[in-house]
Amino acid sequence: MSEPLDEGVRLLQDLSKEQLIEIILDSAKNWLAHDGLWFQAVERESGLEKAIALDRETWQTFSAIEAKRIMARMNMEPGGGIPALVECLKHRLYARLNLQESLEVTGNRAVFRMVDCRVQSARKRKGLPDFPCKTVGEIEYAVFARTVDPRIETRCIGCPPDPHPDDFWCAWEFTIPGKAD
Repeated sequence: MSEPLDEGVRLLQDLSKEQLIEIILDSAKNWLAHDGLWFQAVERESGLEKAIALDRETWQTFSAIEAKRIMARMNMEPGGGIPALVECLKHRLYARLNLQESLEVTGNRAVFRMVDCRVQSARKRKGLPDFPCKTVGEIEYAVFARTVDPRIETRCIGCPPDPHPDDFWCAWEFTIPGKAD
């Protein structure tokens, strides 16, 4: 009998590119659904403040794991600067679900914006207020960026509960202080 992993890989090898893309998108949706259901269960049991605190704790660990796996997949070493970060951001699970963009990219600075966020857009359609994700994002983006390059500093430009313009949900500035372009 073959190992379960071997069987799963074999099944993937027999699929078309379109089928593989569909699996990737569906897996990202499943990941986000699980994240949301987990959060809602903690919120029901312990309140919003506790749920956000635990969410921050999980993103502290997950953001580093995700960055390291992306870098390994792309044969990147830590220390690649802003260009490496911008490339890695394109390969996050969120990038499969949300519309995002990197602007003002130079050798020492980039602005990253979440133009359409699946979670926030769903809340908006349901008539719910923006989800206050800023404190989680501060951990998530800073850890992700520092994992790609420890020199990178992260600053929130705007993220709910902050007011934001209609053309993005959140925005983050990444810089390498003291590095000239």
